[in-house]
Amino acid sequence: MAWYDNAVFYHIYPLGLCGCSHENDGQAVPGAFEKLDAWAAHAAELGCTAIYIGPLFESGSHGYDTIDYRLVDRRLGTNEEFRAFVDACHARGQKVIVDGVFNHVGRGFFAFQDLKAQRENSRWRDWFCDLNFWGNNEYNDGFSYGNWGGYNLLVKLNQRNPEVQQYHFDTVRFWVEQFDIDGIRLDAADVLDFDFMRGLRRFTEQLKPEFWLMGEVIHGDYSRWANPDTLHSVTNYELHKGLWSGHNDHNYFEIAHTVRRLQGMCGNTRLYLFSDNHDVERLPNKLRNRAHIRNIAILLYTLWGIPSIYYGSEFAIEGRKEYGSDWPLRPCLELADFSDAFESNPVTSLYAALGGLKADYPALTDGEFRELQLTTTQYAFARVKDGQALVTVLNNADNPARLEFDLPVPAEGAEDLLADCVGSQPVQVRIEWGRVQVELPPNYGTILRLPAQQADRAPETPERENAGLGTAQRREVILQILTDSGDPVSASALARRLGVSRQIVVGDVALLRAGGAQIDATPRGYLLHRTGGSGYVGILACVHQTAEQLQTELYTVVDQGGTVVDVTVENALYGELRGNLNVASRYDADEFLRLAAEAPDSLLSRMTGGVHLHRIQCSSEAAFRRIEAELAARGILYQKN
Repeated sequence: MAWYDNAVFYHIYPLGLCGCSHENDGQAVPGAFEKLDAWAAHAAELGCTAIYIGPLFESGSHGYDTIDYRLVDRRLGTNEEFRAFVDACHARGQKVIVDGVFNHVGRGFFAFQDLKAQRENSRWRDWFCDLNFWGNNEYNDGFSYGNWGGYNLLVKLNQRNPEVQQYHFDTVRFWVEQFDIDGIRLDAADVLDFDFMRGLRRFTEQLKPEFWLMGEVIHGDYSRWANPDTLHSVTNYELHKGLWSGHNDHNYFEIAHTVRRLQGMCGNTRLYLFSDNHDVERLPNKLRNRAHIRNIAILLYTLWGIPSIYYGSEFAIEGRKEYGSDWPLRPCLELADFSDAFESNPVTSLYAALGGLKADYPALTDGEFRELQLTTTQYAFARVKDGQALVTVLNNADNPARLEFDLPVPAEGAEDLLADCVGSQPVQVRIEWGRVQVELPPNYGTILRLPAQQADRAPETPERENAGLGTAQRREVILQILTDSGDPVSASALARRLGVSRQIVVGDVALLRAGGAQIDATPRGYLLHRTGGSGYVGILACVHQTAEQLQTELYTVVDQGGTVVDVTVENALYGELRGNLNVASRYDADEFLRLAAEAPDSLLSRMTGGVHLHRIQCSSEAAFRRIEAELAARGILYQKN
């Protein structure tokens, strides 16, 4: 499965979030990329595995009137700062997607400037559409031209021109080779040339494995754009509309019909799901009853597709267009203003829990979709995989409701997976004679887990063992679990191990971090970094010829409880190289190998074929000697002849 199939996106409009000038004055907002990185790290705590950031290229105003395709908008900072941002996201396990505005350019674009100066004699005249040198426009250019949406600020490019196509292909190559981006969201894809998009798909498939192309499409048959030959996905505006109007009208038939229609149209193609974005009003301003935000968030994560959060929506902020301007939808926000949101805001708590469920339960990604019950005010469906079902139950009525439907899988009990979120209410579930009865409060929804009858017995043992622990004991157990695990552990998994709510775990981890515990939040869960401190530190000289041998070397250290603190490389071709590593788990090792292999001047290549020295921290000298002996047995420890 490709990374984007089970991704959760966090959408950032950087010019708005960083409070940039609405017109490009060339002045960078101090610390813009530091702020963006902090928000990306916050997104990781919500379980978001990919960052869609855009528009990003140098532009004249709102970002979609591109002036320079090879330059980060100077209001945000420099190309080098963006590269550091991407590296930080990748280190957290997050992919990075940027906007590609390939349908049109701003009036400051070099080719259009030449057209204004040279008119019919311009070298670039064939790059543009519908030129009429007998016409004029509001800018008094002395000619007219094709544009987007009737706005002459946005000059339409001729995508049938091979030079224009190659220019865009080279732009994508630039951002991949220089910044290692993982995909592009194609602005205004519904008016892009299909041959151009198919050519872009072929080009990017050769450029970088699993490079994702997603198009902005409003109406129409989405399968014309999202298919194996063109784009991987498109924006699901059809379902977006149904999500809010179906709740306003108390009509789940609208949502269910949209789901069925899109399944018939697009099959297994995963469309990009959203409740709001930088072009549409925020959900609180569209809903007649804001309690329905909960139901809509649940739908985003449990229907077939790729869920996303638009920055600020996890806090349920408002945003309404004013005097025709979209800027109120793209506000400047400060994380410090929402510092307690995970513990106090029902919407934030819900999105964090949904992110955890998406990571913990593969059924939410590729489980079979089964509709179970549908009325105007109630909706139930299941995602079924490996004998287990996750059942979404929703009520948009102003009074309590009873849902009753057949079991999608054999089960004896049900677990409310969202019961411990802030603001959650009791839900009564009864299972008998192959039927499920669910009592839901007004305007409320949740997700029920119907476990496979046999497979779910074993994991209950550690829950019983840890039940009833005191606060201090519980935090010690959390640290021990993270210490023993080489991979991230989700808050939901910790909660099951401890027999407490997910919310309690989130609070415990926050206090542990405040007390100095080096616990990182990744999209896959919490990860403990073991750095510094007491113990034994020794030096190992290693040599390997392949990346696989380097992986074995790192795994050998961390599997024995050691930490690879740093490296010094002596290589005949490159000379000496020093660097901190802090590899304390297999997850760290895998991330280091991936980033090193993708670096333009690969650190991995410098470590291959030459002797390199590692400082290894262990609990004791005996542990260090065990690592040394195992590396020697594997032929990786350097031995002088």
